[in-house]
Amino acid sequence: MNGARHRQWGGGLAIYAFAYLAFLYIPVLLLPLFSFNDSLFIAFPLRGFTTKWYAAMAADTQMRAALWNTLKVGATASLVSTILGLLAAKALTQSAPLPSRGFVLGFANLSLFIPEIVIGIALLILMTSVGLPLSLTSVVIGHVLICLPFALLVLMSRLEGFDSSLEEASRDLGENAWMTFWRVTFPLVLPGIIASLLLTFIVSFDDFMLAFFLCGTDTTLPVYIFGELRFPYKLPNVLALGAAILIASAALIALAEWARRLGAEGAARDRVIGA
Repeated sequence: MNGARHRQWGGGLAIYAFAYLAFLYIPVLLLPLFSFNDSLFIAFPLRGFTTKWYAAMAADTQMRAALWNTLKVGATASLVSTILGLLAAKALTQSAPLPSRGFVLGFANLSLFIPEIVIGIALLILMTSVGLPLSLTSVVIGHVLICLPFALLVLMSRLEGFDSSLEEASRDLGENAWMTFWRVTFPLVLPGIIASLLLTFIVSFDDFMLAFFLCGTDTTLPVYIFGELRFPYKLPNVLALGAAILIASAALIALAEWARRLGAEGAARDRVIGA
């Protein structure tokens, strides 16, 4: 009786999971499908197969400029937020607990719970008040603010399984704090650093709201896409661009997950060795 009930529950959960995934991903999968449609309109049946929209997308100089701006912002924001996140994670996971550790961690993650439109308006008011011009630099500042919690959580999960006795042994052998970090800590947390860089880059790359408020005349790719949607005849180009971004984002997410799992397996091995 219990076995039959368990199978019923298992079958129901499997159906729910399949329906949930279908609801979530089928609309997304329509994006690359319509990007090959030989028509300006999104409708079934498809008119024919074509790659001209991808050629038009690649020939768009404004799109290439917006993409380059987005890559620069994403690379800078991911690097800065990962460095700051690594320092904060190291301080929060050290063997001697910090006073008010919970408060510091909650404050660092506060931007996860504040709507981005509120953060964008606040940063816009702050930067105009201090006379900082709106540019890619202001976008980087905003993106570091929203990327830092992701970097902190990823790096803390790696450092919490770190065997601090390895650092103690290095210092006992005469190494200073910097060389201990470079030769011992950094190689062991490298998978977490890679995962943090990839994850924060994706967060920065996909952000529209903060870039919309802070970019000024230096358009990023999400802002460019938003502007192109005003013109119906440019919709196929946007679909082609969206399909390319979807594939690249999926590849980066898979790579970040691989790096995270590699770091988790390394942390498990460290605990076994330490035991």
